[in-house]
Amino acid sequence: MQDAVVFVMYNDQGSPRGEREVKAPNWWMGMAQKRTSKGKLTLNLMLSLDPATVGEQGYSHIFEVGESFEGDPLIDHQHPHDFLMQAAAVWLQPVGKGITLTLAGAAVGEPALGPVAFMHRSSAADNPMSPLGHHTFDSSHIAMGVLTAGLDRGPFQVETSVFHGAEPDENRWDLMDPGKLDSWSVRGWYRPDERWTFQLSHGFLKQPEALEEGDVRRTTASGAWKQPRDTGATSVTVAWGRNVKLGGTYDAYLAELTRTWSAASFYWRVEATQVETDVLRNGVHTSGGGRKMAHVTGIGARDFVGAVSAGATRTLFRPRSWDVALGGQVTGYAVPATLSPYYGSDPWSVQVFLRVRPPAMHRMFDTIMTRSPM
Repeated sequence: MQDAVVFVMYNDQGSPRGEREVKAPNWWMGMAQKRTSKGKLTLNLMLSLDPATVGEQGYSHIFEVGESFEGDPLIDHQHPHDFLMQAAAVWLQPVGKGITLTLAGAAVGEPALGPVAFMHRSSAADNPMSPLGHHTFDSSHIAMGVLTAGLDRGPFQVETSVFHGAEPDENRWDLMDPGKLDSWSVRGWYRPDERWTFQLSHGFLKQPEALEEGDVRRTTASGAWKQPRDTGATSVTVAWGRNVKLGGTYDAYLAELTRTWSAASFYWRVEATQVETDVLRNGVHTSGGGRKMAHVTGIGARDFVGAVSAGATRTLFRPRSWDVALGGQVTGYAVPATLSPYYGSDPWSVQVFLRVRPPAMHRMFDTIMTRSPM
């Protein structure tokens, strides 16, 4: 099976720190399975042409922070994903008493940390923009070198991973950025029925950001609900994430919903993300200092940025089962006083986009590396 999406997007980030541009974020994922008398083997491959279609700096996204560009922290942009986003093999085998063992290995893949990555969440399927809390919730979904083991029994699943903790480097076309398996994570799932999914995870990431000192301990919790109907579906996700790192604790909160009909959708996202004030003001990480130093000098200060987005899509045509839709969204921001001189007191952003999906047996919504929709 396969699934993919391309958003050909006009992006207007209405702020002195934003840009007007046309970009095309995209991804493609293929999956093959072989069942035997002992278990099931799944091979995953995920690719993106982001390095060409959104460029080395990525697309303009005010208040977004993560990774680097030309040796400096990448701010006010969502970075492009690497050409190779996932290459993994997953083995599932029943071991008795209703328990299934999962073993997975990935040259590039997703460790057991965080909720479903934003591009796969059904509650965000039509939103072309990453969440502001991406580097608090699910930035590890493209880790270099991942080994995962898990056990399933009934509605419960427990997984643990070891992986290379550093974020990808600026060369988006290379196939790997190899390194030591220096990080770890544990994640638990509870799925009482087909509608509800709950997740709790914790991980240690060794020096994930090349330009930011120190390691990160990340904790996330999320709940998701989806209700299929004859005329469409509704999907909701709420999530909380926390990064504990040199210089303080950074929290992020998110709630998002998508309601789909046969040829249209409506969606929204509400976020509150704690940011390092100085890196947004000056492009420099000022780790350390603590609460007292931040209060006295502003160094190491943290602030919450809020964002509310709403959008809709309408399918234009479906030639040979392709799905081509026109969409648009608008986002308003709540800006702290320390950042309003740089961004304005009430910035807005607007996107108008053409969304294209190829034919697929199953859409890979709500998919994680160790659990396929087949």
